[in-house]
Amino acid sequence: MDSDAFISLANIRLPTSSRLLPSSWCPDKDLFLLVSRSAGRDKLSLWKMQGAKKWEVTFDSDQPGAKEVVDVAWSPDGTSIAVAHHPPAITLHTIEDGRQQILLPIDLPQASASKMPRLKGIWWTQSPRRQTRSTMPDLFKRRNVIVGSAHSILRGQPLLDPLHDELQALSSSELFAFQGSSTRTAAKNSQPDVISSWPSLTPDLLAASLKQAKSGKQVSRPGEEFDESNEANTGSSLVASDHAGNSHCFLDGRYSLGSLSLGESCFATSLHQDSERTLLLFMTFSSDGTVTSLDPCLVRLPFLQMRYLRDLAKVSSSTKELTWYAMRVVKEMRAAWFGSDTQSGARELGPKWLRAFEARQRDQFGELEPNPMVDLTYLLVTGRTSDPLSDYLGSGEQMSERGILKWDQTVSEALVKLRDYSEKRLIPACQRIHLLLEETLGWSQLPEYAFCALKTDDIRTSLTLARSIIICASWLGATARRELIRFRDFLNWVRYEIARANSTTDVHALPPPRHDPLEVNDYLMSGLVVSSIDRWFMGPVPHFSEDDLRIPNTRDLETSIQVARETLENPRSFSWPPNVKMQDLSRLDRNLDALMQELATHCQKIFSEASKTALRSAVVVPPPLTIPEHAVEKPAPIEAPAFIREQTILSSQEHSFLQYLAIQTPHASEGSHLCLLRMTRQYGVSESRDETAVAILQCLRQVGDEAQPLHILDAEFFDEQDMIVVYRLDDPGPTFIATVDYANVNYRSLGSETVRDIKSREEAMNDVLQRMRNGELSPVPLPINQTRALSGCREGRVTLSVNGRVGRRVACVLDDAGLILEVLDMEGEVDEEEGDISQISETADATS
Repeated sequence: MDSDAFISLANIRLPTSSRLLPSSWCPDKDLFLLVSRSAGRDKLSLWKMQGAKKWEVTFDSDQPGAKEVVDVAWSPDGTSIAVAHHPPAITLHTIEDGRQQILLPIDLPQASASKMPRLKGIWWTQSPRRQTRSTMPDLFKRRNVIVGSAHSILRGQPLLDPLHDELQALSSSELFAFQGSSTRTAAKNSQPDVISSWPSLTPDLLAASLKQAKSGKQVSRPGEEFDESNEANTGSSLVASDHAGNSHCFLDGRYSLGSLSLGESCFATSLHQDSERTLLLFMTFSSDGTVTSLDPCLVRLPFLQMRYLRDLAKVSSSTKELTWYAMRVVKEMRAAWFGSDTQSGARELGPKWLRAFEARQRDQFGELEPNPMVDLTYLLVTGRTSDPLSDYLGSGEQMSERGILKWDQTVSEALVKLRDYSEKRLIPACQRIHLLLEETLGWSQLPEYAFCALKTDDIRTSLTLARSIIICASWLGATARRELIRFRDFLNWVRYEIARANSTTDVHALPPPRHDPLEVNDYLMSGLVVSSIDRWFMGPVPHFSEDDLRIPNTRDLETSIQVARETLENPRSFSWPPNVKMQDLSRLDRNLDALMQELATHCQKIFSEASKTALRSAVVVPPPLTIPEHAVEKPAPIEAPAFIREQTILSSQEHSFLQYLAIQTPHASEGSHLCLLRMTRQYGVSESRDETAVAILQCLRQVGDEAQPLHILDAEFFDEQDMIVVYRLDDPGPTFIATVDYANVNYRSLGSETVRDIKSREEAMNDVLQRMRNGELSPVPLPINQTRALSGCREGRVTLSVNGRVGRRVACVLDDAGLILEVLDMEGEVDEEEGDISQISETADATS
C-alpha cells in the first residue's frame, strides 16, 4: 500500500465558512463550486482546482433563510449550472461569469411559508438516445424543420430589428471590476410573470425571425461560423425533487414539463435516465430520510420520445419570444409618448407650453380667468395678438429658437417612432404570432395531439386578439402620420408668429406663412392638450369586431370572380374612389398595452397547459415500498446508517442496470463496518432483482502484520473500479484519503428468496449485520490501495467531493469548520518537485 500516493494541488484557506456539495465538481472541466453564507445570504463561487476563484454570485433575500442554496447540477454541455434554492426556486447560471440566465418556474400548491416544500436534490441527465443521421446530407440546411410549417415560413421572412436588452445592463462595480475577480449579485428578473412562467426551450431568435442584438462583450474569432454547435443539452432532463413528493421536470433544462406527485413525505435520492426516456428515481419514503427504497420508482414518459412534444415546445418558445418582443415594442412606444422613469415623454411638452402662457396671463397681466386657447384661436383667425400673447411670443425660454427646436425634435421623433414601431415591428411580430397560433389551431384538431389539451376556443380567442393588435397598430401608424403633419403645421405657425412679433421692419417683408390654418386649428382643438394618440395606451381592453370598423366580409373565390366579370362587362358601374360614408370610430377602445397583456396571458395559458403533456401521459411504476415509515416492519431496532453512497451503471442491455451501495454502519461494540451491496436489476419484467451480492468490509487498516481500527468520515464512488474514502485513526489526529477497490472484493451472492422481503436499504444493512453476527458472513479488512495524509482536518467531520472522469481524476476535502479545503490529484504520482508546491491562501481581499 502506497502511503503517499497523491499530489496535493492546492490548500485553500477560505475567507468564510463554506459548504461542499457532492456535485460540486464540474464533470468536464477543472472547476468546482463552493457555497458560503454571509449576512443571511448564500453565495455561490466557482473555483479553479489550483485555488483561484473565478467569480462569486450573491443571492439576495428579503427574509432570513431565503434563497438558501440546496443543491447544484451541471448541464451536459458544461456551460450552465442549475441551482436549487429554498424557498423553492431553480435558477440557471452561466459558467463564464455566474450571470443568471433564467428563473425556472415551479408549480407549487398554495401553502404558508412554514409548510413550503423544501427542494432536496436536483439532477441534469443527458439523453442517452443516439441521434440517427441520415445518409443524405442536409443540402438545404432545414435543421429538422418540416417544409410548409410555421417555422419553415418564418425562415423566409426578414428578421425584425432587435431591441435594447435590459438584462445586459451592468452596474458600475461590474464595469470597473478587475478581470477574474468579479463578484455580482444575482440579477432580479425584469420580465413580467406571464413571460417568466411561459415554458420555452433555449432561446432561438432566428427561428422566431428576430435579429440577435449585438453585445459589446462578444468578440468574434476567425472560423467561428464553421464550429459545430454543442447539442448535448438537446433531449436532456432536469429534475428537482422536494420532500413533499413532487418531482419538477424540465426538458433541455429549460422547458417546464410540470410537476409529478409521487407521494407525501418522500423525495428522490438519485435519478438516472435510460435510452427509452424512462426516469429511474430511487426514493426515500420519510421526511428525515431514514427509509430509502431498494428498488427504483420508474417513470415512463412515452410522449417524450415523440416529435410532437418538441414541435410544440418550439412553437411555444417562438411565440414567447415574439410576444415578449411585441410587449417591449409597446413599452418603448408608450415611454416615447408618455415618458418613463428615465426619460421624458413628448406628450407633456404641449400642455407644458400652454400652462406657461396661462401663468403669464394670470401673474403678469392679472387675468382672473385666463383662457390661453381663446387668445391662440383669435390670433390664428384674425392675425391680431392680445397683450399677454404678444409678450409671451416675444420673450421666454419656450419661444427661443432652441426651445422650439427641442420641442420639434422631441415630438417629431416620438411620432416617427410610433409610426415606424407600429408598422415595422409590432405588426410583423403579431403577424408571426398569428401564423404560429394558426398552426397550433390545426394541431388542436388532430388526434395525435389529444394529450396536449389544446383548447380550440382559447386558441381562436388568441387569434382574435392578435388580429385586433394588428388593426390597432395599423390604425396608430396612420394616426401618428396624420398627427405629425398637423404638429409641423402648428410649429410653422408658431415660428411665423414669433418672427412677426419680434420683427422691427415691415410685416410685409417677412417670408410668407407655410402653415395651413385649418390644420393648425385642428391641432389646437385635438392635439395640443388632449391627443387622440393617448387612447392607444389608456383605457380598457378593446373588444370590437370587423363589422364595427366597416371592414367588408371576405368573399370566396367564386364570388370575387363574378364581381370582376360584371365590372369588366360594365366599367361605368365601377367608380373610384368609392363613395363611402366615413364612420365615427371615436367610441371604440384601442389600448394596445392592454391588448398585448391579454394576448400574452391567453397564449401563456395555452402553452403552459400543453407543456404538461409528457407528465400527463406518464406511467409511474412505484417501488414495492409504498407504505409510510411507521408501518415498515424492521427486523430489529438499529441506528440509522452514518451514510449511504450509490453507484448506478446503466447496462447496454435494455431495461437493466448494475448498482453498488456503500452503507456505513454505526459504530458498535464489534467496530464499524462498510457494507457493500452489488445488485443487478432488470426492471419492467416479472422478476424484481436478478442477483444480489454482499461484502462486509471491516474498518481496519493493515500496517504490516498489525491491523489498526479506523473511522471512516466520508466516502464517494470514484469510478467503476475505485471508491474514495476519508478516514482517521485517532480523533483528534491525522486524516487520510485513500482509494478502495470495491469492484474486486469477494462478494457473496444472496438467494432471491432471502432478499425478496427486503424493501429498503436500511433493512438490507440490518439483514447483512444480522448475518454477520450469526456467522453466515465474514468481514474482511478494508482493501486500501493508495493513501495520503491530509494537511488539515485533524478533528470533526469532513466533506468529500470527487470527479472520477478520465482526465479529470481529482478530489477535494473540506474540514468541519468549512474554512480549509484541500484539492488532490487522485491519478498523479509524487515526484521530487511536489515539495515545491506552495499552499494557496485565499482571503476575501485577494479574491473579491
